[in-house]
Amino acid sequence: MTILLVEDDELDVMNVKRAFKKNHIHNPLLVAGNGLDALEILRSKNLDVPRPKIILLDLNMPKMGGIEFLKELRKDPELSSISVFVMTTSNEDSDKVEAYNLNVAGYILKPLSMERFIEAVSTLKSYWMLCEFPS
Repeated sequence: MTILLVEDDELDVMNVKRAFKKNHIHNPLLVAGNGLDALEILRSKNLDVPRPKIILLDLNMPKMGGIEFLKELRKDPELSSISVFVMTTSNEDSDKVEAYNLNVAGYILKPLSMERFIEAVSTLKSYWMLCEFPS
């Protein structure tokens, strides 16, 4: 199962990859630096890997932020059923409400320590392993 990480901060991208490695997550991971790039990846018909079934989404990004991306994703009938987990530093209630109103599977605050970040990714892995996704 392919996972798409939508994140503009290179350090956070490296942290996700590191947390995946520590948690023995070997799923293909695609990375987009903003919402526009993510939509381009998702709408591409020539992917070398299957279309992602899970998206890890930051909210604060250039060009197209996370909430705007979610609105576009949910309007597209081919993409609207993809599971999205927000992973962000934003602890604003308005962001949480808006994200949940756009049917996110979860809203996770990025932990400050690497150890806590690895634990958060481990919890996500457990969730993914319990879920059944259509082919």
